[in-house]
Amino acid sequence: MKEIQTERLLIVPFDLNYLNDYYLGFDAEITQYQYPDPFESKEAAGKLLQEFIDEMNQGEMLFLAILDKKGEFAGGLEVHGLAEEYPELGVWLKKDFQGKGYAYEALYHIIQHLNQTDQKKWYIYEADIRNKSSIGLVAKFAYQKEGLDEFTTESGKELKLQRYLINIKE
Repeated sequence: MKEIQTERLLIVPFDLNYLNDYYLGFDAEITQYQYPDPFESKEAAGKLLQEFIDEMNQGEMLFLAILDKKGEFAGGLEVHGLAEEYPELGVWLKKDFQGKGYAYEALYHIIQHLNQTDQKKWYIYEADIRNKSSIGLVAKFAYQKEGLDEFTTESGKELKLQRYLINIKE
């Protein structure tokens, strides 16, 4: 994948030029309702993000950077399990980009892109039931609720992840 241009965003394959922005933006507040925790160090972030880049280069996933039209790093977008019946989507935005419709815009356009090459009926999207923004995001798509998974992570976070199957509304 080269890049996707939207009205306000540029979605490009992630590379380590965005490492510092990713590391600094992916903080405790951003990850409050997500399975992953903030990175312990910039080096740890670089190692994991390089693994994602390698998986993308092998065609197993998409690991993308979301940029605004000025080129500022706004967040990350992932598509895991590209070969699966239902690939899994993940998106996060830096705090100053939240609440402006950027997450919907990014997800909408990546789903549109994926549907052009390999039409999927659904994409998995998980959101903690306490995360009102993510729940509101899901409502903008055609969706079906799946199971609720409640558990405690290794770091002690208690999550209540609602699994959704989503796609673009027709």
